Amino acid sequence: MFSPLRNAAYRHLFIAQVSALLGTGMATVALGLLAHDLAGANAGEILGAALAIKMTAYIGVAPFASALAAKLPRKTLLVGLDLVRAGVAVVLPFVGEAWQVYALMTVLYVASAAFTPAFQAMIPDILSDEAEYTKALSLSRLAADLESVASPIVAALLLAVISYNNLFVGTTLGFVLSAGFVVTAILPRPSDARPLPFLRRLTGGVRLFAFTPRLRGLLAISLATAAGGAMVFVNTVVLVQSNFGLSQQATAWALAAFGGGSMTAAVLLPRLLHSLTDRTAMVLGAGLMTAVLTAGAMVANTYPILIGLWIVMGFGYSLTITPAGRALRRSAAPEDRPALFAAQFALSHACWLIAYPVAGLVSAEADPRAAFMVLAGLCGLGVVLALSIWPAHDPLNLLHSHDDLAADDPHLKEGMTPDGAGTAHAHPVVIDNRHRRWPKS
Repeated sequence: MFSPLRNAAYRHLFIAQVSALLGTGMATVALGLLAHDLAGANAGEILGAALAIKMTAYIGVAPFASALAAKLPRKTLLVGLDLVRAGVAVVLPFVGEAWQVYALMTVLYVASAAFTPAFQAMIPDILSDEAEYTKALSLSRLAADLESVASPIVAALLLAVISYNNLFVGTTLGFVLSAGFVVTAILPRPSDARPLPFLRRLTGGVRLFAFTPRLRGLLAISLATAAGGAMVFVNTVVLVQSNFGLSQQATAWALAAFGGGSMTAAVLLPRLLHSLTDRTAMVLGAGLMTAVLTAGAMVANTYPILIGLWIVMGFGYSLTITPAGRALRRSAAPEDRPALFAAQFALSHACWLIAYPVAGLVSAEADPRAAFMVLAGLCGLGVVLALSIWPAHDPLNLLHSHDDLAADDPHLKEGMTPDGAGTAHAHPVVIDNRHRRWPKS
């Protein structure tokens, strides 16, 4: 599982990712506690609004950032965005009003919206082998899950001796360290091919989603992921501190339980994906989250039960997220990959833009039990859509024919086989100039 770390460029980027994640994790805990300080039992409303700003920034900025970044030096771009995020973290301890939280979060999330797709799109260029790339995806998921475990634990311990505002110092250090490791990474040179037109770089990823059944199914899974994740990230602080009357440390431990479940799934997935398809693993994870949300509405009445639910929720959450990179990689030519990662980043966060306000507003206006039920319905809808949109038979090499090509066209030489009515062939299909619509088998 750790063999991708032998690649020096990936190793430096992985350490940069871990550094930024640890800082972000402490900021997430501190932001929830800050919201509770400002609004008490209505903290979910502030968190929901702040996270909705995050999703809006991601949706609006990511495609443009990806299209513009094609002409910018990768290292300069990533380091500059890390430093912007570090600057925001320096200021966060001094906020005292909700509008200040919203303004600073807007800047931080715009920088993250530009950083993340550019970072993700480089990994397939560094690790071209499918097996190594799969391991790298699991490592990235494991890093995120370790952060979701380690950050709340560290935060819980630190909160015994310092105020939560000081946790933002850890965020600043995380982004500074991330910038340092990006500086030392030897990144792959951009392709010498002529850059695609700006409009294609801007909209090409969305077009891939529109015409690739696998990607439409992936978007439905993203809706389920967002529904389950929103309940955890928005309402844990409300459940633990307002409903159960427990401490800030208890909130941090509950978030760590979610991360522990997710981390367990990330460790098991490389082996599971030898026998399960990406579709099967992701649908199973979404179904598991739907079951947890439904159960939560009925039984999440005590802290120990909530911990158990969050462990299972984390496991399902990781099942839906980790294989996504494999599905994306299969669905685009290398030159279209940055646009596809940016589109996935924006579209998946459009799902979070739906789920976050629902989680916060329903909890604030009614109660967390109602939020559990509404989000269970949203998560279940994602499962049903994925099963109906994403074909169960989704082979690597798709047998299909080209009625518009001459029998001696060079394209047909790849995997050519007679079909009795013309010429058919089988190869990995992506939407491109030869395949403007998804071919029928």
